[in-house]
Amino acid sequence: MPKKKTGARKKAEKQAERQKEIRSADRGLAIHACNTLMECCYCQRTQKNRAFCYFCGMLQKVIVCGSCGMSKCMNKSPGGCLVKHGAKFVVGMGMVGAICDYCEAFICHGRQCISTHACECPLQDSKCIECQRTVLDHGGRMFKCSFCAGFLCEDDQFEHQAKCQVLESENYKCGSCNKLGQWSCLQCKLCFCDDHVKRKGVKYNRNDPYPCPKCGFTCRETKDMSMSTRSYKFGRKQLDDQVDDEYSYGGHDFAAGGTFSFGGVTVQANRHDDGDEEENDNVMTSMNANEFQYGSYYNEESDEYTSDDNEEKEE
Repeated sequence: MPKKKTGARKKAEKQAERQKEIRSADRGLAIHACNTLMECCYCQRTQKNRAFCYFCGMLQKVIVCGSCGMSKCMNKSPGGCLVKHGAKFVVGMGMVGAICDYCEAFICHGRQCISTHACECPLQDSKCIECQRTVLDHGGRMFKCSFCAGFLCEDDQFEHQAKCQVLESENYKCGSCNKLGQWSCLQCKLCFCDDHVKRKGVKYNRNDPYPCPKCGFTCRETKDMSMSTRSYKFGRKQLDDQVDDEYSYGGHDFAAGGTFSFGGVTVQANRHDDGDEEENDNVMTSMNANEFQYGSYYNEESDEYTSDDNEEKEE
């Protein structure tokens, strides 16, 4: 028979399992030292923790490690110091061991910080899903959307989260059947019913949220969120900027120099050049409002405005 576990053994295994869950859990970006606030010593502007100021490009006097968050090496860094210094502590450039390529923060010369930060840096794929900017392109901190878990910059975080709960479909029905989608994936923006949210051959734990069958992101119940559907805004189609050689009237496009008929009258569409402005003005201002009738046109031979009714009477 196997030996019975003692109380101390059970307590040690339970503690080891709990520590493993803590290490594997997704920590918030605000907890990491590489994403904390920093104020420049020269321009006094607030920004993300980085080696050089994003605005003025000056080297900072107070250097904070982007991995452990320490600003002073006491010769007892995590894992031991790679650089042996006889003094009790070092500050500034004396404690710098590297610069991270992802978060642009200084890393101290501790063995654990240099060997593990490049692999565990939380800003490796920190590309804003709204403006497509990385840490190198803006001076603010990075955030994660509380719904779709996507990276957001400091400028777009509030605007994105206000419109994140929108489905790509026009209704709340499941994409595979006609049932109401009770589970929603906020990364794919799709709804799934209880039958199609499960994959065949996969065992799910009871009372646990289902992963998305398409991307694997954790689905959430649609009734617990303020989900809305995609809507179309109908209205008058706005015309693009018109070219000088073209214009529109009544929903039809006409080219300069062409002809079109309106009310039984054929009109010539002349090109308005800079040199012909005076001639065009004379033609437009020579018209008398009392003599104008609907369907009248200008007769060049008689230098008068005639209508179709007058021609029929003369015939």
